[in-house]
Amino acid sequence: MTTTATPTKKTTTRTPAKTIEEKKAQAEALHNSISEQVEALRDSARWTAFLDFAQSFHAYSINNLLLILSQREDASRVAGFCKWQSLNRQVRKGEKGIRIFGYSTKKVTEEDENGDEVEKRIARFPILSVFDIGQTELIDPEQGDPGTITAQLTGPKDHGIVDALSAYLTETGWTVERSSLPGTMNGVTRPETMTVVIDESLSPEQAAKTTIHELAHVLLEHTEDIEEYAAHRGLMETEAESVAYVVAGMVGFDTAAYSVGYIAGWADGDTELIKSTAARVLRTAHQIAGILTPEEDATDDAEDAA
Repeated sequence: MTTTATPTKKTTTRTPAKTIEEKKAQAEALHNSISEQVEALRDSARWTAFLDFAQSFHAYSINNLLLILSQREDASRVAGFCKWQSLNRQVRKGEKGIRIFGYSTKKVTEEDENGDEVEKRIARFPILSVFDIGQTELIDPEQGDPGTITAQLTGPKDHGIVDALSAYLTETGWTVERSSLPGTMNGVTRPETMTVVIDESLSPEQAAKTTIHELAHVLLEHTEDIEEYAAHRGLMETEAESVAYVVAGMVGFDTAAYSVGYIAGWADGDTELIKSTAARVLRTAHQIAGILTPEEDATDDAEDAA
């Protein structure tokens, strides 16, 4: 007589979904940790070198900032050809200059209404060419590179983020592209064409972080007004990258190697500015987290209603 064994039903253990309160606490803790990590970075020799480097650059007027961004949307630090050489960087051959207005005065002698000669200074606004840091390369790598305090993420997984957020953007009328971007640009949001572009060379994890960052710009309406963006770029980049850091942490990966330096640079190391973004950052982070885990959020809502 042959006995047939009854198959044993395999049991699986599902990790309980976080409650809304637990998600809020996690997001707040992640945002608070940004300031703590920026403070730690500010105490490092790496930050001192970066600060010295950053202080070498001229502060441009809003009109010149708009000119710069209209010609090179990834521009972050710009300087003239010789200035870059003095900073141990060489403009690459073939790079096209960014045209801006300079400022100088010229002394002239004129006759006044009484026929007397008087000296005057006349303002002049010559056209100058400058180049972004993404158009340069180190002359002597052994001297190190104080111009960057970020490290690209190299993880082999995108945690399902790129497809999920790309689908959301597409459903809301945006086009998402993966193509080559110039210089050090990882991603860009172009509201005039409703296009989000993610650089095709990024690792899956870096692409995931960048996609969150660009969606944050969209949801926060950062680039709807280019003049407003140019005037408050540091704040807006701080907000978008903070959202990326918080959402990534909620999903389960750490972007600190890139995000902390990026946020510190755009916020000028100002932890009070970072803290002031909490409400907008957390609201947007929860919105994106809801896009990534819609079923889980629906379960939470149903449990709360019961």
